[in-house]
Amino acid sequence: MSSPGDVFRRLPARRALVDDVYDAVLGLLMDQVIEPGARASIDGIARQLDVSPTPVREALARLESEGLVVKKALKGYTASPLLDAEGLRQLYEMRRLLEPAAAGLAVAHMTPKALEELTRLAAAMHVSGEASQSGGDRFQDYRDFADHDAEFHRLIAEHAGNELLVDAIVRLRSHMHLYRLYFKHGIAEDTSGEHEAVLVALRSGDAAAAEAAMLAHITNSYERMSVGLADD
Repeated sequence: MSSPGDVFRRLPARRALVDDVYDAVLGLLMDQVIEPGARASIDGIARQLDVSPTPVREALARLESEGLVVKKALKGYTASPLLDAEGLRQLYEMRRLLEPAAAGLAVAHMTPKALEELTRLAAAMHVSGEASQSGGDRFQDYRDFADHDAEFHRLIAEHAGNELLVDAIVRLRSHMHLYRLYFKHGIAEDTSGEHEAVLVALRSGDAAAAEAAMLAHITNSYERMSVGLADD
């Protein structure tokens, strides 16, 4: 069985060290090698990855801004806790308030280039979703799908013309642990299909249709995730 250090040493050397360390620490969090609520020791992680503490410190600061770790005075960093049923309800309540509105607003600012990129992301989600089904329950098996999904939603929000709205939607990605349920319960393909429906509505130039398609997607996603969380 590979150790975290082995995984890290196989990362591409051409990338900046801090990016490699960020990816490695993110994997430790997502695979719960560092368990939710547990201390994320800078020195301990540095020893695991065979690097100096500096890039680990920078990676943890970035992960804190994304909500995946929490920094407490005199205690350092701890891994953020997993969502429970009430936390999931609140998360999706926020998504239902923000993302349909963003999709509706985005119609007026959508460019051919943005639509082309959304089309590419939707296609990539189908491919990465299918590929992930042959994998396991590890972050490396579903990271591509998670990244494509987050970028699809971010790009739509970015074209809403409201920076505060973009920031709020992007920060909701902090609950990335939920992606594991997409694959454990085989619901990735449903998500991809709903993204296609959102894309069709955006192409049509109909703001109400785009808002309705995004609301349907978020609502259906919540229902699937509620079942997955209950069974997990």
